[in-house]
Amino acid sequence: MFKYGQYCPVAQALEILGDRWTLLIVRDLLSGTRHFNHLARGLPGISRGLLASRLQRLQDTGLLEKEESAGGRTATTYVLTEAGLALRPVIGALMVWGANWSFGEPDPKALDPLLLMWWMHDRVHTDRLPADRIVIEFNFRTASRDLYWLVVKPGDVSLCVQHPGFDVDVFVEADLAIYYKVWMGWLDYEAAVGAGLIRLDALPAYRRDFPSWFAWSIAAPTIRSVRDARASAPNET
Repeated sequence: MFKYGQYCPVAQALEILGDRWTLLIVRDLLSGTRHFNHLARGLPGISRGLLASRLQRLQDTGLLEKEESAGGRTATTYVLTEAGLALRPVIGALMVWGANWSFGEPDPKALDPLLLMWWMHDRVHTDRLPADRIVIEFNFRTASRDLYWLVVKPGDVSLCVQHPGFDVDVFVEADLAIYYKVWMGWLDYEAAVGAGLIRLDALPAYRRDFPSWFAWSIAAPTIRSVRDARASAPNET
């Protein structure tokens, strides 16, 4: 932890929140992530030791509480305190600022297909499924590993990196960068499909309803708003 040595609320807040990964951990906790392994999967660049250290720091500073639940086996969950929950508008403001001032065409080095699939895994409307089980295969043509599967059942979503052994109901094929842009709200799903940038092979009803099965990124409404504002702004000459 870096100490600024200043009697200033900004400096003292940054002594708690300014370390690398800390605000992304808070972002994911605010989004509903509660377990250590789930946090680790959503932050693939962080080591487990550093994640444990950052979580302990958030506990020590009163932003986070660790709860143990006894069942078949003890499970640990992480819950934000009142002080931690009060960071929601801070994260929201950073999202708006980032969408306006630092978000543009994706850097290929920042496109992780497994991370995208994990985000999608967390944002499925399982109550909108047309069957007891839907298997979706994603083929990201430019990713180092092409194929991933979501096995979606009422109340449960599994992410698979090997074929799950069930018949596939929906085949999705797209360039990884294109699907990232759709997921984040920079490109509309219907426009991408219409332009042939995303290809779906499924029953007609599944093709029609597929986009409604996902909540898409939590950042998507903000990014769409920024995108539309830029598109409608008068061109400078």
